[in-house]
Amino acid sequence: MSKSLLITNARMVNEGRVTEGDLLAVDGRIAKIGSAISAPDATVIDAAGRVLMPGMIDDQVHFREPGLTHKADIATESRAALAGGITSFMEMPNTRPQTVTLAALEDKFTLARGRAWGNYAFYLGATNDNIDEIRRLAPNQTCGIKVFMGASTGNMLVDDPATLERIFRDAPTLLATHCEDTPTIRANEERYRAQYGEEIPVRFHPLIRSEEACWKSSSMAVDLARRHATRLHVLHLTTARELALFDSGPISGKRITTEACVHHLYFSESDYEQRGNLIKCNPAIKRAEDRAALRVALAEDRLDVIATDHAPHTLEEKQDPSYFKAPAGLPLVQHALAMALELVHDGVLSLPQLVQKVSHGPAQVFNVCERGFLREGYWADLVLVDMNRLQRITHDQLLYKCGWSPLEGDVLRSSISATVVNGELKYRDGNFLGAAAGMRLAFDRG
Repeated sequence: MSKSLLITNARMVNEGRVTEGDLLAVDGRIAKIGSAISAPDATVIDAAGRVLMPGMIDDQVHFREPGLTHKADIATESRAALAGGITSFMEMPNTRPQTVTLAALEDKFTLARGRAWGNYAFYLGATNDNIDEIRRLAPNQTCGIKVFMGASTGNMLVDDPATLERIFRDAPTLLATHCEDTPTIRANEERYRAQYGEEIPVRFHPLIRSEEACWKSSSMAVDLARRHATRLHVLHLTTARELALFDSGPISGKRITTEACVHHLYFSESDYEQRGNLIKCNPAIKRAEDRAALRVALAEDRLDVIATDHAPHTLEEKQDPSYFKAPAGLPLVQHALAMALELVHDGVLSLPQLVQKVSHGPAQVFNVCERGFLREGYWADLVLVDMNRLQRITHDQLLYKCGWSPLEGDVLRSSISATVVNGELKYRDGNFLGAAAGMRLAFDRG
């Protein structure tokens, strides 16, 4: 028997417009969008005027599986993401073992099957010596190739100029880069270590992982991409200075795109005093002026995507007093969309602009097949949002395996009422329904 879900009386946000009406999903896909839709056998949700939008596609998460599952795993974090309005995710390769071979890549897809609550893809990681694996990757095999041009360890720190030339020249699909210049960072570390020893105050983190470190690396990546006509996506931009490297305008006209992450749009350096290592991340949260510039760049379409870079660690690890031992990264997916919606409440973005950045934009940047839009025939990945229901972030509600959030005590002005994945209602009003039903994402790159 076919499975039908009818959402009525919704404010549907899609492709630059807000319209009122109904949406019918049948057998996983959007069958009809209109008004007064009749479907006698369907499960019905009365949206009662709440916002209905395509699910958020998060192009940057660390779910820590395999090898680091004391921090997180695919099942726990994708479930938390579902509660946060994320219906698809793209996961990073710095696991144990690293995802730097095609065999390891396919092993991750096997791990996710039947356990991921949202739809999934996994990056192939670049190293200083896996160019043959990169060349063998089929263009549509997964979301892209991750290049750590700084801020990684071992052979995943790709800092050899000749290696970078080969990767940018020969990559068969999109490159996604983490851009920080390691020599600049190390010089800054030694300067502060000479003054403070191992317990450098975390407030100096944005000066160690500095604007100059970001600029040197991101400008190099953009230069390489322009010379080799590479399809480049620069991850988690943090500084006003870097914005000059990127063009404003629609994604369809770009071969070089970029993104901002929710925590860089939400926090600033003034928050280190209260939250300390809980907001230590790479690249670092920087000045309020940088945050303001990122927000403006979103509105003018210079920044194309909003993502999370969800990167959990245990609370014990984060509380290490040594600056050098306390790891960088924070859990974010459970409240990601509500954090992004603060930009709408603040008047920075309209609802259609926000949906462009969290849903349409990622689908366009990565050429995701038939997702990211409210279109008849597309997969029904949907989020119902109550723009007027406040939520206070409390410890007891957290779904992360690591058990903490940098947002504890904060109040967000929107809440996720329901999340639908592949036409199935999987989350509603704090409750999860059925079993994990995520699918492998498909891509269309010609």
